[in-house]
Amino acid sequence: MRLAILTPALDYYVNWHADAGDYRRLFGEALSFREWSDPGNLQEFDLIMPLLVWGYQHNPDVWEEKLDCWRGLPFANSLETLRWNTKKTYLLELEARGIAIVPTRVSSSLCEQDLEAARATFGDTALVVKPTISGGAEGTYRLRPGEAVPTDVARREMLIQPLIPAISGEGEFSLFFFGGEFSHAILKRPASGDFRVQEQFGGTEIRVEPPADLQHLARAVLSALHEPALYARVDMVRGIDGAFQLMELELIEPSLFLRHAPDRGAMFAQAVLRHAEKSHSG
Repeated sequence: MRLAILTPALDYYVNWHADAGDYRRLFGEALSFREWSDPGNLQEFDLIMPLLVWGYQHNPDVWEEKLDCWRGLPFANSLETLRWNTKKTYLLELEARGIAIVPTRVSSSLCEQDLEAARATFGDTALVVKPTISGGAEGTYRLRPGEAVPTDVARREMLIQPLIPAISGEGEFSLFFFGGEFSHAILKRPASGDFRVQEQFGGTEIRVEPPADLQHLARAVLSALHEPALYARVDMVRGIDGAFQLMELELIEPSLFLRHAPDRGAMFAQAVLRHAEKSHSG
């Protein structure tokens, strides 16, 4: 099998090589790495995975153009799925399909009136605003009552959500599924005083055994998709009422935290190779 993983641009600021090392360990010489914005000819590969296209949010127009150019190539999660998952407004579509999500409003051009309207809905609470196309918590802000819209996201299309207290208390859960099967789960916590769970902001994670209701929600999310996903990370948090809610569904370039998988990624590798063999024989 000939496998390709698409990677960030050379000047991307987050170190992705540890993740690349995990994938090299699993797939050996069958695996090639190609920069997503200039990958060259991808026709030779039996399966293409955009697992490291970190930073595509910096060039969303180029990303959309590439999705068009790659039509017909064997991507692990389909190009239609990648396009759908690019914009976080997918949350509202999943809510319409019966999935419990973190309460979310969308502003086409974020302004103070949007914050006022959100607080009228969510209560006089801290809000979190984030770009509809984003990654690594870039452009994501916590706004307490009375705080103004940050200038760098003013008039941008943004999600507005209430700050969920459980994030700084219990943490945010991530469940990982490969080939539709559950692999492992982690619990991510932010640094003291922060609300962002990403490692670059001081967030930490531990492996956990997920509660049954958490697994139930994650499987419901995957069942609500129009087509199966070869790999998926489902991020969830406990809401004010104690029930779990979907925070994000990562189907493009999730960190898979394979170091926390009991099998160190063997299930992931098997699912990929089965899918690649199917694509090759088809």
